[in-house]
Amino acid sequence: MNLPKSGSGLARPDIAVNPTLILAVLAFSSFCASLMQSLVIPIQQDLHIYLNTSQGNASWVITATLLGGAVAMPVAGRLADMYGKKPILVASSVILLAGSLLCALSSSLIPVLIGRALQGVAMGYIPVAMSFVREVVPPKMSTTAVAVISATLGVGGALGLPLAAWIAESGDWHALFWVATALAAVMVVTSIVLLPHVRDAIEAKLDWIGALGLAAGLVAFLIGISKGHDWEWTSGSTLGCIFGGLVILLIWGWYQLRASDPLVDLRTTANRPVLMTNLAAVLIGFGMMAQAIVVPQLLQMPKETGYGMAQSMLAAGLWMAPGGLMMMFFAPVSAKLIGTIGGRKTLTIGALVVAVGYVMAVFMIDEPWKILIATCVGSAGVGIGYSAMPTLIMQNVPASEAGAAVGLNGLMRSIGTTTSSAVMAVLLTSSTIVGTAIPTLGAYKLCFWVGAAAAVVGAVFAFAAYPSKKISPAELQEVAAGTA
Repeated sequence: MNLPKSGSGLARPDIAVNPTLILAVLAFSSFCASLMQSLVIPIQQDLHIYLNTSQGNASWVITATLLGGAVAMPVAGRLADMYGKKPILVASSVILLAGSLLCALSSSLIPVLIGRALQGVAMGYIPVAMSFVREVVPPKMSTTAVAVISATLGVGGALGLPLAAWIAESGDWHALFWVATALAAVMVVTSIVLLPHVRDAIEAKLDWIGALGLAAGLVAFLIGISKGHDWEWTSGSTLGCIFGGLVILLIWGWYQLRASDPLVDLRTTANRPVLMTNLAAVLIGFGMMAQAIVVPQLLQMPKETGYGMAQSMLAAGLWMAPGGLMMMFFAPVSAKLIGTIGGRKTLTIGALVVAVGYVMAVFMIDEPWKILIATCVGSAGVGIGYSAMPTLIMQNVPASEAGAAVGLNGLMRSIGTTTSSAVMAVLLTSSTIVGTAIPTLGAYKLCFWVGAAAAVVGAVFAFAAYPSKKISPAELQEVAAGTA
């Protein structure tokens, strides 16, 4: 077996802190960072009132976080490879604290946008935590630990909906950001005090041109995708952003292949297992977000539509909450499967379970408890799939590039969720009740069918991610120690 070589001279520390406590800190902090994705979704219809601006401008409050996270994930991963992972984890926590506090103290658009962008940047914590945890927990815990942290990407978004709805309904909207500030403060303290120091830096320099090029291309492309429904898909602004972003990314790729010390080693990411895993990440991310967007709307539709369930914002969030718990519950299940049948088959199973959940939703759309069952099945698949991805990535890249590679995988999930949001908006407006802008029941069913189809294609990509490497605990120890 050709294991990834470590050029970093990694040195495992003499860990005085219980490894389980270290994992708890990383998982809690990753959950808090992920929570920012859905923090303002329950109040998005009233944001323009709170911020005294137009609805179009207020929608940037959500988009800003998406863009910040998309850019930060691969860059934070690379910085962690260069300067050590703990410093970047602490820095990400401080950024989240600053962004949350700025939003909590603001009532106008610009400072809230800046704060939300900083909250998005803090999501760079998650891929760094995934690569860090493998270095600081015993080899027998490694796969499970990575799986648990990876699952927080979905869990935070799912559990964030009912939490944010409860906070928003119980008081001033600023309370959302005060809670985020408190969580970020705990992240900062625990990351500084409880995470061990590891000599895991490598000699390299940051490819600033590559970082700026990636940021410019991603921002343009994702703005076009996320705003296409509002701006109209055939408008010059939408097409200019989408195709302009793609052109920039193509130029960026050309440059990365020629750079002596690239931000992302595209030759490594072009390896079949890594490439197929990243493509599957786009589609599984698409499936996760489709459920998060469509189901709450369906639950809150009035009974007068003939299919609505008239649930309150908080009730809809609570019906979704068990799905988030299922993601976390199935993270260790995924780790068991990885150890038994390998990461490739585990990821394939996860994608297929997501598809089953969507198909169930098509035929269980008349009662909240039935929707709950369908979303729990789909969420279980997301938990299995999300947990398998970073293990597949780290088994197929050099240890010195693990942070950047896992960050790129997180970026691919973000692209999937962004694309899903745009596609679901189009599908829900494709068939409306006569004389209204309310989607028909058929539009919701179409969303579920599209989500199922995306998950099936994701399963195909996942299955194509061979050869699936099963690394023994002893070999993982060698990789972590840099002696493989």
